[in-house]
Amino acid sequence: MLYISVSCQASFTSRVRGPTVEDVRSRVKELRTEQGISQQALATAVGVSRQTINAIETGRYDPSLTLAVHLARHFGSTVEEVFDVDG
Repeated sequence: MLYISVSCQASFTSRVRGPTVEDVRSRVKELRTEQGISQQALATAVGVSRQTINAIETGRYDPSLTLAVHLARHFGSTVEEVFDVDG
């Protein structure tokens, strides 16, 4: 028997525009300062580094869905209340 390995790579361009980094606004800094906690304290509470919290607050990083949920739960909010995809 002869076995042949075939590899296919598909690519396509989506015609529907999804949110971009500029379209997402984070309320993490606002909510954190309302609670009077430091970036380090928030980072420890949700299991990430202080640098990650800083990057989210300054708009240089959009968190994963899992991290967004952890942040929302920490603040007693929904993901939509913490992250606004309409900018």
